[in-house]
Formats: sequence, C-alpha cells, structure tokens
Amino acid sequence: MPAYLVVEVRITDPERAARYAAASPATVERYGGRYLARGGAISALEGGWDPKRLVVIEFPSIERVREWYRSREYAEVRKLREGAGEWRVVAVEGVDPRR
Repeated sequence: MPAYLVVEVRITDPERAARYAAASPATVERYGGRYLARGGAISALEGGWDPKRLVVIEFPSIERVREWYRSREYAEVRKLREGAGEWRVVAVEGVDPRR
C-alpha cells in the first residue's frame, strides 16, 4: 500500500536549503519514492494553515518511508539542511487502491 511523506518547510537559509534540495532526490529514488509536489503555488483553503513550502513524496509503503528516513544515505544528506530552516515531517499510509 502506498505511503506519503508530507513536509512543511520554512526556509531561513536559501543557499543551504538549495544544497539539500539538490542532493535529496537521489536518496528518495533509491528507496522507490517519487515527488508528487515539491514547492509550487500553495492555496490555503481552510483552518488558518499558511505553509510557505510543501513537499509530498509517494513511497511504495510506510516501511519504505521509514527505511529511507533512517538510512545512512539520507542521514548524510539531511546534515546539509542543518541551519537552513524548519522542517515538519510526517508519514501517512495511503489507502488500499482496491477499495
């Protein structure tokens, strides 16, 4: 069953954030992930939530999300974003496509 990584980002150091953004896709792909949204226009519709940047990544399963997030490869890349902003990261399991 697919799973989704949803990331809200508030960038404070664009240069550091750009280095992270350039390096992270290779690790995502290595674990079967694909970007569904990565920045772009955001329209807050309800609830007072006003994110500046959102990223949504689909993975084959919640287990693959966890493997990627805990991987040595991603740990090295994650160091690049230290001091670049604030990240809020959640993983959510998708729905069974047969239902």
